Amino acid sequence: MQQIANSLLAYLASNWPELIWIVAAAGIASYLAGSRSRRLWQQREFLDRLNVSLTSLNNGQLKIRTILEMDVGDIFLNRSAAVKISQLAKRTTPTDPIIPLPDDDRWYYLNSVLNEISERFAGGHLRKDAGLPVEMVQYLICLTCEPASDVRTKKVRAMLVRRHLLENLPAEEPTYECSSHAVRWQTLQIMARRWREDPGQFLTIEVCL
Repeated sequence: MQQIANSLLAYLASNWPELIWIVAAAGIASYLAGSRSRRLWQQREFLDRLNVSLTSLNNGQLKIRTILEMDVGDIFLNRSAAVKISQLAKRTTPTDPIIPLPDDDRWYYLNSVLNEISERFAGGHLRKDAGLPVEMVQYLICLTCEPASDVRTKKVRAMLVRRHLLENLPAEEPTYECSSHAVRWQTLQIMARRWREDPGQFLTIEVCL
């Protein structure tokens, strides 16, 4: 034991400057990471999370319901893709909350979300294949990030909206369960226009219920 202790003391004596730098660097990195986490929490910014948000109209009232929420890395299964989608989300604006996906990457991102949603409704497709009665509903998926100040949390959101609804939005503004949901109505109107102008920013998914 004495020999081990002596060896350790000798090592510390000859390498203490490097060890101090290592400890200092680790401490600074920990402090910066903590500061960033606190800042993002205060800003309610969670761009490493993807929320699949079902948006619908029911008797003139806008309804928003979460279908699933996961880390972006667990959906896209590639660190570079996950980092990129978070970076692209920062480029959205209150007047254009649709994430500007590069043309060549659109299908990859949207299909990854589609696969995650489809897995949750796999039972319906099995019932259909078995000849059992099911109801088929067609939805559109679009990746957005609503940066408006009224939004409680800023996240990457995969909007899930019935195609028929997006193609036939009523002219009159709906009522809201929460006043902050007015931002979603604006997003729906933007999505409706974009669906007509650039449908490549959307992906169609059929859900069996």
